[in-house]
Amino acid sequence: MTTVTQAVDRALGWVLVALMSIAVLNVLWQVFTRFVLADPSRFTDELARYLLIWIGLLGASYAVGGHMHLAIDLLPSRLTGRRRFYLSVLIEASVFLVALSVLVIGGVRLVTLTLTLGQTSAALHVPLGYVYVALPLSGLLMMFFSVGAVGRHYAELHGSTEPAVKSPELH
Repeated sequence: MTTVTQAVDRALGWVLVALMSIAVLNVLWQVFTRFVLADPSRFTDELARYLLIWIGLLGASYAVGGHMHLAIDLLPSRLTGRRRFYLSVLIEASVFLVALSVLVIGGVRLVTLTLTLGQTSAALHVPLGYVYVALPLSGLLMMFFSVGAVGRHYAELHGSTEPAVKSPELH
């Protein structure tokens, strides 16, 4: 499971790098067309918004996978052994359930509704359901990383040398 988790984490990191690169190029093109050509590009504002949605949601998944998200570690740092493991499982189960209920179920409903209604973006003429696919995808990734974290915590409890928390650098 650790190899698969690391592969997904690495792939997600590179997807985020690619999306950020596209966002930077998009904004540079907007600045160039606005100030140099005096004829601003019509699609760049909308593309920047949609890229920000994808980068934000997938970035949140990446943060969950690397345990880089906001957390109050006062209690976990004071606990050891089984108590720490049970608290970690409770935290990961909470992350899993929120990701499932809000991002996956709610996201699938939003995608389905916008595709059913045929809503498209104004400048790019892309179905908005495709933009909103970032919600359930992000939720599935968070759920995947939560299950992997429980496995790492279990291995740590039973004497594995693998640390329960990964380092935050891009692999």
